[in-house]
This record gives sequence, structure tokens and C-alpha cells, in this order.
Amino acid sequence: MEKIASFTIDHLKLLPGVYVSRQDTVGTESLTTFDLRMTAPNREPVMNTAEMHAIEHLAATFLRNNPEWQDKIIYFGPMGCRTGFYLILAGDYTSSDVLPLIISTFEFIRDFEGDIPGASARDCGNYLDMNLPMAKYLADRYLNNALYCADKNNLNYPE
Repeated sequence: MEKIASFTIDHLKLLPGVYVSRQDTVGTESLTTFDLRMTAPNREPVMNTAEMHAIEHLAATFLRNNPEWQDKIIYFGPMGCRTGFYLILAGDYTSSDVLPLIISTFEFIRDFEGDIPGASARDCGNYLDMNLPMAKYLADRYLNNALYCADKNNLNYPE
């Protein structure tokens, strides 16, 4: 079998950032999948499930309530390798196009106080597996190490 596109990226050179993972057409609609890479693969520790779960709940809630983007949000969820998240948007976008959205999403997470949306037994299948303090720490780290200082190395996959 052929490798899928995401397995052809040199993960030894990949930095934290925002990358266009793929662009697809479904019917007449374009979809853009973003790789929101929060840690340097195979060089930094992966995120634990509790903080990833908290980030997932907070980011999905924020994105689906964003007045400008809510109708374009298809999916936000974790990568199996636990180094980041995927965001799928309806439309044809570049990393630079969505960088302000990603920054505001992770600022929301960094600054969040209170109960995590959907973190109850009624609303979530594993509501006890949440770590808000670590989610806030990782959001701040991502903002400062990749998003606020983003350049071509954080917005384009390595060659």
C-alpha cells in the first residue's frame, strides 16, 4: 500500500506550528485540514490525554461559537500521536489565513476559568479525564513558541 500523505512529512524536521495537511473536494465544497502541531514530534514529550481532552472541549466549543468561523468548522480533534490536533474547515485556506483564528482559540484556552464545557457524566464519555491547568500551560507554550512568532518554518511543512 502507498503511504498516506501525512506519513510522508519528515517528522524529524517538523516544528510546532499550523500546517495545511490536505485539501479535498467533497461534491462542490472544498475542505482544508490543518495540522495544529503543538510539540516537536519525536523530540519533545507528547501531551497526556487529560490535557488533550480539556483542549479538545475548549477549542471545539470556542470554534463552534466563533461568529466569523462557526459555519466553516467541520471538525476539531486530537492526533493519535498526541503531538497536536486536526482542524477541518469548509473552504480553501492557507495557514496564514487561519493563524489569527488559531491564536484566538489558544488564547481562549490559556485564559479560560471555570468549568470546562461538556465536562460532566451526562455530556461526555470520559469527563473525569480532564486537566485544565496543564491545558492552559500547553496553550500558553504553543502561543509563545509557535503562534506569536510564526514564520515560514511554522506555517509550511519542511521540505
